Amino acid sequence: MKELVIVSGKGGTGKTSISAALAFLAPQKVLVDCDVDAANFHLISGAVVRECHDFQAGFEPSIDEQVCTRCGKCSELCRFSAISAGVITSPLDCEGCGVCAFHCPEHAISMKDKHAGNWFVSDTRFGRLIHAELGLAIENSGKLVSQVRQTAKKIAQADHLPLVLIDGPPGIGCPAIAALSGTSLALAVVEPSLSSIHDLKRLVELTSCFNLSTAVCINKSTLHPENTRQIITWCNSKNIPVVGQIPYSEVFRSAIKAGTTVMEIPDNQDVKEQIAELWHNIAKMLGVPLERNEISFFQKFKFFSKN
Repeated sequence: MKELVIVSGKGGTGKTSISAALAFLAPQKVLVDCDVDAANFHLISGAVVRECHDFQAGFEPSIDEQVCTRCGKCSELCRFSAISAGVITSPLDCEGCGVCAFHCPEHAISMKDKHAGNWFVSDTRFGRLIHAELGLAIENSGKLVSQVRQTAKKIAQADHLPLVLIDGPPGIGCPAIAALSGTSLALAVVEPSLSSIHDLKRLVELTSCFNLSTAVCINKSTLHPENTRQIITWCNSKNIPVVGQIPYSEVFRSAIKAGTTVMEIPDNQDVKEQIAELWHNIAKMLGVPLERNEISFFQKFKFFSKN
């Protein structure tokens, strides 16, 4: 079983659109949305939730009002101003440190597990999807990412599926690290802008720390040819394969509005051919099945029938 994670150094590169297109093409897989802070893969894939599970992370104070004497000790010690005389006045400010419970003279405060969100197992038209929704002001997104990844791996192993396809979070923070660690291949989606090039370099530094195989897909490649060439030159200098160059097209915006993938939008043959070639290169690197009838599939996209 192989794990492919699609990531980006910054938001807005088209990472989820590319992930959805690959989900359309990959024949045998489990899908994972690891962007738990702003999950949207379920909107594109037509997800129907089959299982909903509670996610707990961190702690929050629980006050026994019958025991509390309103002495104000908790208010004096709370550096986040989340509690006042035995009343939690600003729950979003509470960091769950437990100092109020530790110093309460009446032992009226106890620390309990905090509800931090939910994770789901859904059916989609592309296969099973594991996704999640992190609660407001929750900082344990890395732990939730690990939860959905572990669940997806168990399902893939149980169903003998060769691929876990992960739509990762943007950036290089804790959620990205949790999505990347231990995967078979990281596909970095980059656009030809200076900010995206800068963030690609930071992302490659991160994958290098984990000794992860990394490949690059240049989305909107025709938008700035000079920057596209710069990305290719830099990747070549680092021995990082550029496995796809997707031209700029309004079809991506149309697909988002329609709640579908670019592969399901009529016409736009140039985009479809490049994404199909991207999947061909990735599948070859990972050694996973291309398609149930790959010869006829690629003839459709003129890979074997060009004259």
